[in-house]
Amino acid sequence: MSIESMFFERLETPIGTLTIAAAMGGLRHIEFPRNRHPVDRFDWAQGARGETADVLRATREQLQEYFAGTRRAFDLPLAPQGTAFQMDVWRLLATIPFGETWSYGDLARAIGKPEATRAVGAANGRNPLSIIVPCHRVVGSNASSPAHANGAS
Repeated sequence: MSIESMFFERLETPIGTLTIAAAMGGLRHIEFPRNRHPVDRFDWAQGARGETADVLRATREQLQEYFAGTRRAFDLPLAPQGTAFQMDVWRLLATIPFGETWSYGDLARAIGKPEATRAVGAANGRNPLSIIVPCHRVVGSNASSPAHANGAS
């Protein structure tokens, strides 16, 4: 397998079975049982070793603590892949504190593109690291819960 091989594990949680995947550099995906934007898993494998196994182990442990109510913030190496705009949105999502909600407009203004509310919403919906990068803390301008791409609540 190449240096960019993707390794995965499945994790039973209160919201269903999650698939967590990592490659060299960090965590790449958290997938729900039903994703609106499924990822091609053609080259994914089980049996991670070394750094990638450590990332998956730490992710599993921290998600279990989160669902048990003993963790509010994550400390993991993240390696999502997306456009420059998506990466900007995802970096900002990661800064939203536990218990707070922002609107898509708040996010658009915070990245310096107040006219990009719809694009921010689209980037939020393609977040490959839901829960850890908290797209569920973003609500519509009328304070409604967003339609989650990954099925998170």
